[in-house]
Amino acid sequence: MTTSASDRPEAGVDRKLLDILVCPITKGPLEFDAARQELISRGAKLAYPIRDGIPIMLPEEARKLG
Repeated sequence: MTTSASDRPEAGVDRKLLDILVCPITKGPLEFDAARQELISRGAKLAYPIRDGIPIMLPEEARKLG
């Protein structure tokens, strides 16, 4: 199975993966912030980091949003 470049945003995270991920707390949608390499949950007011192309979906690893 190959993944085309169009399936991957700048960070190398698979677009299909981003489409199915949800916030582990609210089960709501996530927004991809390419500049900060984070997945944003507006409902939980958390930003989950993406490290080496892997979303870290642990609430204790997330940054709290103002």
